[in-house]
Amino acid sequence: MKASIVVHGGAGGWAGQAGQPAGDDPLRRALAACEEAARAGEAIMARGGSALDAVEAAVRVLEDEPSLNAGRGSFRNLAGEVEMDALIMDGATLALGAVAIVRDVCNPVSLARRVMTDTPHTLLAAEGAARFADAIGFPRCDTRMWPLHPADAARAAGDTVGAVARDRAGNLAVAVSTGGIPRKMPGRIGDSPLAGCGGYADNASAAVAATGDGEALMKLVASKRVCDDIARGASVQAACEATVALLAQRLGASGGLIALDRAGEAGIACNTPAMPYAWAGEHGVVRSAVRTG
Repeated sequence: MKASIVVHGGAGGWAGQAGQPAGDDPLRRALAACEEAARAGEAIMARGGSALDAVEAAVRVLEDEPSLNAGRGSFRNLAGEVEMDALIMDGATLALGAVAIVRDVCNPVSLARRVMTDTPHTLLAAEGAARFADAIGFPRCDTRMWPLHPADAARAAGDTVGAVARDRAGNLAVAVSTGGIPRKMPGRIGDSPLAGCGGYADNASAAVAATGDGEALMKLVASKRVCDDIARGASVQAACEATVALLAQRLGASGGLIALDRAGEAGIACNTPAMPYAWAGEHGVVRSAVRTG
């Protein structure tokens, strides 16, 4: 079976840069990060690694890129603090782990993985997640030293990063991570750490990662909706487009989706000005593009 991975850097405004030439702008840095992330995930699967390992590695790359709204690039809340959410899910077993409202963690996606593997739970939040991180010796960092985004950053960038993968054994996986919306209320949790909303993976249908208006994505249970449509016979691209269309029609909201079905076919859709993404398949070939809505 072929292995493949798709990653995205967030559906959003990206300062209207979708048509600009290459240069040192946030969108181009996001594309470069997506390419690096896809390459990291593909390399793991090329060595026989799992889709779960691949999506974690890919999202860690995206969390380390300051131009993306996850990890080091996270927006701050009304109190000027970084509070991050992340999720990882295994399509073979439906095992999942998630964290919400975490601070002082460089790679929340890896802490979510530890919730999945080292606890009987699926979601830990705030102080409970912090205590768990300390108990297992998880690396901590000072988020007060991370970059401060300008006040209009919401128009200049995207929202939430994610990766979906299918390994050589035919197993699917998804991982997502986010810093949330700019100037959110402290304690706000979006769609990203909620299974079926920010992400979902099931070998019987697809692996899906969502980005955009979190409150709206939660109301639609967007990622699970895509999986269910595919299970009923829709193509992966049609399923992604249908949910993005419903997001706008039913809730007047914006966002995007990436997905891989059990055959390894990809779907990518958004209704925002831009969504940078990259994909990699066999033989290490990596391609990137900007999806426009």
